[in-house]
Order: sequence, then structure tokens, then C-alpha cells
Amino acid sequence: MSAPVTVYEPFRAGLPPLGSYLRSLWARRSFISEFSRSELREQHYGSVFGQLWLVLNPLLLSGVYFLLIYIIGGQSDATRYGHLTASLFLFYLISNSLTGGVKSITAGQRLILNTAFPRVMLPISASVIALFKFIPTLFIFFIMRTFLGLEYSWNMFWAIPVLLIALLMGLGMAILISCINVYFRDIASFLPYMTRSLLYLSPILYQASDLTGELKRFEIVNPIFYLLDAWSQVMVYAQAPDLFSLAHALIWALAIFFIGTYFFLSRERDFAVRL
Repeated sequence: MSAPVTVYEPFRAGLPPLGSYLRSLWARRSFISEFSRSELREQHYGSVFGQLWLVLNPLLLSGVYFLLIYIIGGQSDATRYGHLTASLFLFYLISNSLTGGVKSITAGQRLILNTAFPRVMLPISASVIALFKFIPTLFIFFIMRTFLGLEYSWNMFWAIPVLLIALLMGLGMAILISCINVYFRDIASFLPYMTRSLLYLSPILYQASDLTGELKRFEIVNPIFYLLDAWSQVMVYAQAPDLFSLAHALIWALAIFFIGTYFFLSRERDFAVRL
């Protein structure tokens, strides 16, 4: 018998058949779960100290930032500390999606070269890992806000749609930056500076109402500005978020997700050559 012949066709940018692609992705949902769990075990998430550090790291940062705010501003209270901690926890959800997603494709080089599967599974797994890391901090925040004496109300259920928007935005960012990193490897080196700049430009160390009129015009270009503001209103002040804040965050999340997904899927067949 003659040996099988493999034909390599030139790469053409374009979307794959979305129906079969999504079915293939859904059929491998258990792989995404197990792959995410294996990555978490590698990062010692399964140990007591590993889970403890997930909570201690943002808590210690919020304590340091709160001390700086108190020294510089001279006035602080329990509400301000609650805002700082809640916003920092949600920021870490998006930040972990970015840092996990940036090298998800390049780090999975052997898997990509030897196995046929939807490549978007890798940045999705990075977002799942970020969610697993976020869940313990959410429980800790509820305990902390109880000790701070912050009020509870039914408006806090608005946290569910806000969190879903944050997950969608984090996933879109992970998909987009993982694809960019295939072509521009230096993006991974610049990412820490980008996330740090995003931290300072977002209402975390300060509240959105603290901005002056000249700076308010730049709020709309920050994709997570109104998202963090809505999260603070819900989780700290137990108030319904402003609908403009939700709409702004949702539009940004959908735009980043669809642009990132289109760019990723249209270039997915080129990854094996680039790696």
C-alpha cells in the first residue's frame, strides 16, 4: 500500500465554519475544565497556602494602598476601604485573565502542533483559571464588609450581571491578547506595565466621583472604568448601578470579545507556522 499523502494548503485568513467549530468546542468542555484544574494544581492552588495567598495578596495590596491614601489624603473610612478592596478584587479577575491569556497559545506550542482542537480553548482556560482564583476573594470580601459594618440590600443582586460583564470582558481580552502575542512576542513583556497603568487610571485607589471635570472626559475610553464604578456601587454601597455604567461596560465587553474572537478565529490556522 502506498503511504498517505499530506497536502499543506497556503493559509488564508477567514472564519472557519462556525457551526462545526462551536460544536467541537462544546464537545471538549470537559477538557477545558480538566486543563484549567491541572494549571491550578501546578500553581499550588489546591494547597491551603496556595489558596491563602490568593486572598492575602490583594488584601495586603489594598492595605498598603489604603495606608497611602490615608497618609496623602488625611481622611479615610470603612466605606473607602471597602471600595478599594472590592474594586481591587474585580480588577484582579480581569488582570489574571490577561496575564494568563497572553502566553496561552505560545505556551501550548506542543499541544497545538500535535493535536487538532479549537485553539480558542486555551485562552478560555485562562479565563476559567482567573474565575477560580476570584471566587475565594469574593467570600472573603463578604466577611470583611460585615466586619466593616456595611449595609446589605436586595440591590446587591445586581452584582451578578456586573460580574458576567466582567467575565465576558476578561475573556475577550484574553482571546485578543493571546492572538497578538503570537505575532508580537514583546507584548508579554509590556503587559505588566499596561495592567499597572490600567490600575491607576481606573476608580480603584479613588472613586469615580472624585474626578474633576477636566478628567471626566477620559472616562469613556477606559473599558473597565464604569464597570468598576458599577461594582463598587453594588458591593460597597448596596445600591443599584447606574444604567449608563452598565451599558458602557457591556458595549466595551461585547466589542472586545467580538473583535478579539474574529481576529483569533481568522488567524487560528496560521498559529502552527508562527510557533
